[in-house]
Amino acid sequence: MLPDSPTPPEPLPAASSLLADLTAGLAAGDDLRELLARFLEPITQIAGAQAGAVRVADAAGNLRLAGDRGLPLRVRDAERTVAGDCGVCGAALAGDRPVWTDDLAACRRRHDGSYFGDGAQRVLAVPMQHRGQVLGVLSLFFERDREPSAETMALLKAIGDLLGLALHHAQLEEEHLRATARAERHAMAADVHDSIGQSLAFVKMRLPLLQDAIGSGDQAATARYFDDVRSAIGQAHASLRSILARSRTPAPSALGLAEALRASVDTFRRHAGVSLDYRNEVDGVHLGAEREAQVFHVVQEALTNIARHAGARHAWLRLSEEPRGTVRVVVEDDGGGFEGSADEQSGTGTHYGLTIMHERARRLGGTLRTGAREGGGARVQLDVPIGAAAAEATR
Repeated sequence: MLPDSPTPPEPLPAASSLLADLTAGLAAGDDLRELLARFLEPITQIAGAQAGAVRVADAAGNLRLAGDRGLPLRVRDAERTVAGDCGVCGAALAGDRPVWTDDLAACRRRHDGSYFGDGAQRVLAVPMQHRGQVLGVLSLFFERDREPSAETMALLKAIGDLLGLALHHAQLEEEHLRATARAERHAMAADVHDSIGQSLAFVKMRLPLLQDAIGSGDQAATARYFDDVRSAIGQAHASLRSILARSRTPAPSALGLAEALRASVDTFRRHAGVSLDYRNEVDGVHLGAEREAQVFHVVQEALTNIARHAGARHAWLRLSEEPRGTVRVVVEDDGGGFEGSADEQSGTGTHYGLTIMHERARRLGGTLRTGAREGGGARVQLDVPIGAAAAEATR
């Protein structure tokens, strides 16, 4: 419990400014750990504390130091990881309100030295929580004659809740990034299987025939099988170069969709040997980083299919804004057109590239249509809802 005689309250304008600045930093998407460390100094100053530390709960339930201000080096080293049930910090992690104590025995047990008891005589641990889940602890260390006012306690509680919300969002983003990385790995594995794997399987089947032809002295068969192997290895090498080129193309999260597409178009023009006409009429439309990434990868997959399978001389890529809040992406070529069943073209068969494109369209709440281009060749059309239409499509 807090003592009955708090010191005079700190200036409220400074406290309000701190809360506003912290909110602005979180809204701007600043790095969370850097933000926590940066705001520790004004937090400790307003609270009247001599030092402070921010700890984030890990998957094992321990508290890991994310930033500190004013702790001696030896203390900081000892405080880098704290058990989730340790002392006042453990009490705050298990509860839903700030915990104040002058019992520092648990702190003293973690390391040698006299900081706890001499330098710091009191600790205030503020839980950083969101919807009843405590995700970290803000610890403030005080001298014997210092304690925060009631107004500052209310501010610290608000800061704890705000940082708890930020930690919750950071966890969701990390989980989303892991899921995205898994999806991309699966997509690349399918891409390798669908291109390099099939070429190498063909080589494996041809090599025994080549060996038999050489052994029997059949020069015509030897030449034929040798040409087959050479052609398949060349195709595998071209596929590998295509995959590597795609992996080096900057993602839209870094450059924006328009710049990422321009880089992808440049790569295609340099390596595919196909003339590409590119027109983007939606430069000012923003779909959000994740949705733009999905659009970008659909376009990349379609261009890769043209370079690898179409036998085309010319290709077209157009982005336009359609009625009812829709961005339309059309990729066409004048090659041999789609092969395979309707199931394969709809993404429900075994054509991995088309399946991946259809999966991405579903994540966008959009539609993907594949078919013949008027005048010959293939056509891929992706319709992506934007604004209110996107919210409706993804419900």
